[in-house]
Amino acid sequence: MPAVTRHPGQTLRADPARVIARLFLPAVDLPPHVGMQAVVENVLDLDEAEVETAAAAIADDFGARHTDLPAILREHASTVASRAGGTPPLSPARQVLLGAVFTAEHAVEGAALCNPSVVAHPDQDDLAPGALRVAVSLRGISEGHVSAIEFATAVVGSGPSWTFEPREHPLVPGHSAPDPVPRSHLRSMLEDADGLDLLARAVLEQLPGRCTSQDLETVLERQPTDLLIHPDAAATAQLLRRLVSSSYSVGFPAGAGLSRRVLLPSDPQEVQGMEDARFVRFDDDGTVEYRATYTAYDGRGVASRLLTTTDLTTFRSARLAGQEAHNKGMALFPRTVGGRHLALSRSDGARTSLATSDDGLTWDRSALVEEPRSVWQLMRVGNSGSPLETPEGWLVLTHGVGPMRRYAVSALLLDLDDPTRVLRKLERPFLVPEDDEREGYVPNVVFTCGAIIHDATLWVPYGIGDARVSVASVPLGELLEEMRPVA
Repeated sequence: MPAVTRHPGQTLRADPARVIARLFLPAVDLPPHVGMQAVVENVLDLDEAEVETAAAAIADDFGARHTDLPAILREHASTVASRAGGTPPLSPARQVLLGAVFTAEHAVEGAALCNPSVVAHPDQDDLAPGALRVAVSLRGISEGHVSAIEFATAVVGSGPSWTFEPREHPLVPGHSAPDPVPRSHLRSMLEDADGLDLLARAVLEQLPGRCTSQDLETVLERQPTDLLIHPDAAATAQLLRRLVSSSYSVGFPAGAGLSRRVLLPSDPQEVQGMEDARFVRFDDDGTVEYRATYTAYDGRGVASRLLTTTDLTTFRSARLAGQEAHNKGMALFPRTVGGRHLALSRSDGARTSLATSDDGLTWDRSALVEEPRSVWQLMRVGNSGSPLETPEGWLVLTHGVGPMRRYAVSALLLDLDDPTRVLRKLERPFLVPEDDEREGYVPNVVFTCGAIIHDATLWVPYGIGDARVSVASVPLGELLEEMRPVA
């Protein structure tokens, strides 16, 4: 096996102090005779002096833990007031108190921190010669096992070193807004959902090339009565609304450093979590952007979604379509191959296959790449991040699950021009849980969602037991030399 160097001094651990302030509507926690209106009335009945004292205490106790807490609380107060049937005009202090009663701190990584991926950072200023700044995505797991996407930064080199930069506080959730959906992709999503009936076809013909929810409602109103009273019309209209509203953008203020940014669920498809983002720097004909696939979980099923960003400040999220988009763990190639977008996927849940796409949004299966054969991967195999281009081929890190549900990391080498051809592979994993890496939120797991090559070295940030994140490095030449040809 190639020489693997672990860097235990560079470890990120779950930090329960990384919190955001979220709207808190505890209907299930209130006794039957108490409702939201009763709580609002309790706040309204308080003496103004008592309200001002309480609001000042809230600012003292929680203000430093959040960015512009008063604005957050006023927004929550407005939401609550509208749901409770309205309130009389409130003083600023009473708005803060009302908002605080219906606000709770949410520890984004209160349960676990794991599953990193890594790309070159867009900012390479103020570095020593030979050094590279990288952006590391992280999966934070919170109360209720809900996942969000967080970030850290690190500097690789010069020399054989990796240094995580301090993660800043407080967290900034970002502002989410609807994003138009390409009409062609709406058609693909409808086909995917078996919802392309007469009403859907009629609506598609009249929508603009990129459509919003408002566009959809305008077109629906114009449909003939016979179509709208069809027994399936209500379900089709609801499906159209859900799909058109499934794309969104999230923007962060320029002053919020990358490690303060957190992407939270913003669509019903991902309401129970955004898991295992696999970021890649996508460069096609000189047009560069960052892309990531991640697993959306709604509490019942999983699907893959796509993030795109040019600067890691404004992100766009879109639902994917096609038979390869209905499972976990897609990983995009960093450029098109033969004019087509490619991705590694695991649509059957156990084997790695190669998916293809014309537009990067609708994915079809192309060929089987790897299936479980060795003891260490008897349960399943999958990719561990986007392929890395080398002169000898596409280097693909893989993971396998074997006896006692132990996860380990290995590698394949695919042909540059025909990635369906496996040229070489490691006969055994090069990264397995060591004795001090066995315990965690999920025992016996080492797992990565992406690595990077710098200065002839493969750098692999990896999660340990779904509890912390560390880094390993491997000389690239040794790794490639250890791989054996595949017959």
